[in-house]
Amino acid sequence: MIRDYIKKFKRKKFYHDIIESLIRALEAKDIYTKGHSDRVAKMAEDMCKELGIRGRTKETIHIAAHLHDIGKIGVPDEILNKPGKLTDNEWEKIKLHPTIGHDILGNSKELKQISKIVLHHHERWDGGGYPMGIKEKEIPVGSRIIAICDSIDAITSKRSYKNAMSWECCRTEIEKNLSIMFDPTFGKAALKLIPTWSQELKYPKNQCEYKYEIIKN
Repeated sequence: MIRDYIKKFKRKKFYHDIIESLIRALEAKDIYTKGHSDRVAKMAEDMCKELGIRGRTKETIHIAAHLHDIGKIGVPDEILNKPGKLTDNEWEKIKLHPTIGHDILGNSKELKQISKIVLHHHERWDGGGYPMGIKEKEIPVGSRIIAICDSIDAITSKRSYKNAMSWECCRTEIEKNLSIMFDPTFGKAALKLIPTWSQELKYPKNQCEYKYEIIKN
């Protein structure tokens, strides 16, 4: 029994090390999203607790949150770090990153479930997302959670193409998009956690002068 536990521990640590390496590889490529995956994973874990999601499901969602943007490794640097508005063609290339991430992770049997969550993290509750345009509960639970956390971090942090927005503006954006972009139940859970995140994650606070298109994150 002890031997089995040690074997399981070593296997878990091995996958953790691989995941950590993949995240750092992406952050080395995309200078504007350093720390983004860690923050999204932290928020996703908090949301799981708030929603009563536990055990292996929670762990899978947490890992998927760390890896949700790994497909950006396949996006050209000049597009990923462009300090301005993307062309339509460039935006289409950015939108390939969930599929690329799915293909990278899907080669591992151990990461199949995680790859599915990654594939769908830009889907919308109303079916207007990508890459497949699925809607509501067709979207995996983990993807619905990560979609909210990803958007929150994109709104409240500085990017190459935008300044950070305040947490007050973030709350307004999430509220406006319940049942449009976001699962309404999950979105309300996130709203409850915003006061905690605004203190723990220590984002810069700027005025709400920049109108951010929340889908383009």
